[in-house]
Amino acid sequence: MKKFFAIFSLVALSLTACDKGVDTSEAKGEGSVAFKVGETTEVVETRANVSCTTPAAEDFSLRIEGVDATYAADYDNITIFNENNYLVAGTYKAIVAAGDVKEEGYDKAAFVGSEEFAVEARKHTDVEITATIANALVKVEVTEAFTNYFVGGYSLKLTTAAGNEFDVTEQTEPLFIAPGAFTVSGSAIKQPNQSGKDGVEVTLPEYKNDSAVAQTLYTVTLDVENVGQATLTITLHDTLVESIDIEQELNDNAEEA
Repeated sequence: MKKFFAIFSLVALSLTACDKGVDTSEAKGEGSVAFKVGETTEVVETRANVSCTTPAAEDFSLRIEGVDATYAADYDNITIFNENNYLVAGTYKAIVAAGDVKEEGYDKAAFVGSEEFAVEARKHTDVEITATIANALVKVEVTEAFTNYFVGGYSLKLTTAAGNEFDVTEQTEPLFIAPGAFTVSGSAIKQPNQSGKDGVEVTLPEYKNDSAVAQTLYTVTLDVENVGQATLTITLHDTLVESIDIEQELNDNAEEA
């Protein structure tokens, strides 16, 4: 889903000097600028939109940097640019942002976008910027075979590089985290053996991703392929990334019980 908010500057092109009747923008070689800002909730590869709260136009901050000259200006709110919408002719880069990727959790989407544009003296320039999700997204799933094997239950935890921990045992929506590293760990209770002995609790191998990037959904799937052999399957965009055989660990734990 993609939507746009038009942020138009009220441009007074006929501003004159008090005593000479000269257009001040012409005298300074300036042009007026209006920004059109929107966001997309689409994630890379899957081309699917994720469910999250999207920011309003006034939630975006704005930074303007000179590309071929030393210039920088920051606006806490993009609508503030309406108060001074002229820029000296030249090439610039506009950067918009809303939210904070350091605030990790469910429905904690942050957005960022940028666009280069040129300003010509005595002309008006419309700049369109698309802001994309600045977070990495993670969702942990288990298959029916996994739950059938670990009938005694299981517990799963996701830990981010910042040290934030989230219970993802029954996760239904993706977590929004800062790009970088994250780990998935947990434990599960094996099914009772034929003698009726209680199931054994085992520690699942930890999966770590050191390079999660923005606007990307990482789906970690835990699966048991068959009885007596447990396999932790990692998928990214429904594509197998890694398959970890944990059969030996399960058998060792069972023997110790």
